Amino acid sequence: MQTGDRIHHMDNLRALAMLAGVVFHAALAYSPLMHPIWPLADAGHSILVDVVAWFLHLFRMPLFFVVAGFFAALLVARRGMAGLFRNRGVRVLLPLLLFLPLVLISMHWLTMQAVANVAHPSPALVWMRDWIEQHGALPSLPGWAHLWFLFYLLLFTVLVWVASALGLRRLGERIATLSPLALVLLFPLPLGVALAGTTAPWPAPEFVLPSLWAMAFFGLYFALGCQMFQQPRMLDHMRPFSWLLLIGAAMAYAVLFRLTDGFALTRPTTFRHAMHAALEAYAGLWMTLWCMLAGKRWLQQRNATMRWLADASYWTYLVHLPLLFAIQYRLLDVQLHWAAKFAVAVLVTFAVSLASYQLLVRHTVAGRLLNGNPAKMQQLD
Repeated sequence: MQTGDRIHHMDNLRALAMLAGVVFHAALAYSPLMHPIWPLADAGHSILVDVVAWFLHLFRMPLFFVVAGFFAALLVARRGMAGLFRNRGVRVLLPLLLFLPLVLISMHWLTMQAVANVAHPSPALVWMRDWIEQHGALPSLPGWAHLWFLFYLLLFTVLVWVASALGLRRLGERIATLSPLALVLLFPLPLGVALAGTTAPWPAPEFVLPSLWAMAFFGLYFALGCQMFQQPRMLDHMRPFSWLLLIGAAMAYAVLFRLTDGFALTRPTTFRHAMHAALEAYAGLWMTLWCMLAGKRWLQQRNATMRWLADASYWTYLVHLPLLFAIQYRLLDVQLHWAAKFAVAVLVTFAVSLASYQLLVRHTVAGRLLNGNPAKMQQLD
């Protein structure tokens, strides 16, 4: 790895993971699983949405945290621990403090407008109407919304310092000595233990206090990313059987989807719950590793379009959920096939967020806040 170059495939993987979040959140409106509880749920939905969306869910954020761990280790190596804290303070803490109130206020206002005006409300909106009629207002629960990942990045930044102070790097070096086969078979075991502490599919840990299962689960992926920076050839050893990772992940997910009846099984036995957690862990890790290998193979070259998307992805992810709320609440009263509504929601959200990035953000203080100093970005994310 050349230390003077931007690591294009890692930047691009992170961007794709974040942009995939737009597609995933848009898909929830047409998910049979989410229909009873998601306020944007449309009357039209399909099991196909659940099959694809929840497969994406298994590895999208794990992939993000692997890349985040890689870049955290890179920052420590180049700028030291103080540099890591400065970077995360500007790139993570400040956006969280600035955008969280705007996100929460806008989504609450849009939801209240939908409660009052939508003619064909979702089950969740109907429940909200009834609650407001009886109690006067909705209960307020503190949370991070879709920005929860920023909160966990801050926690993991502190844990990097703790691990460094306690000299835990040797543990990572021991993990790196595992054979590729041992890594892909053994690493999912602690992931499965973490997932046993929650439901399947794992929910977004958006409550204001950290969840133990999420700290362990995403923390392990973050640590794996750190170790991939320390041991650059770790991933290369898995390349000969990359296709097995993809096939194995698809098979594990198919079994998981079948055993959980499309995740509709709400009260599994202890044994079945443990089995579901293990299948989630194996499918998620194997797909994450396959994405890392695919990114290193196909996203390695400098590409102006991908560079622009990588820079725009942070802004897009920050603002996409209020945009989806505005669009999909309107679509509840539009007579269209669910697939057409899904396409409209995704395309309009991307169009507005990417255009606003180019016109209003990229060359402003907000752009420097989200993407860093352009000159320094040529050498360091």
